[in-house]
Amino acid sequence: MIELVVFYLSGQRFALHLAEVDSIVHSVEVQPLPMAPAYITGTINFHGEFLPVINLRKLFLLPEREMELTDHLIITHKASTRVVIWVDSVTEIVAVPDSEISDTNHILLESEFIEGLFKIQDEIVLIHDLNRLLETEQIVKLKIAIERGRGTL
Repeated sequence: MIELVVFYLSGQRFALHLAEVDSIVHSVEVQPLPMAPAYITGTINFHGEFLPVINLRKLFLLPEREMELTDHLIITHKASTRVVIWVDSVTEIVAVPDSEISDTNHILLESEFIEGLFKIQDEIVLIHDLNRLLETEQIVKLKIAIERGRGTL
């Protein structure tokens, strides 16, 4: 069984591994982060730690919009890096048998950030691969941008 946090982004269902999720909070004010990669909306102060907010809409070329009060922020971690993923809403936590998860290699041509998929009530849910989302070069850029941005926050 794999435990996953399911969320919506631009009308599509996605999921992250529950083990990589630290917290889920309602949207808060996001401060601009100078010299950050284009897919970084800015940064938030989460219990004294400045965390970058990733805009998946930019990465997946989805229609962009302003953050709303009803949106959610998913605080995630991988290795020593913590980031925030901005989503429309978090809907549930599910336990999915390994046998129900399909590999995306033969289904999706552009599956760079997706590691698998499964169905909930006849709706496909794509599972994000946080490792691929935060490749080494991107992690370094995030850390540098946060260090540079601290003086302006």
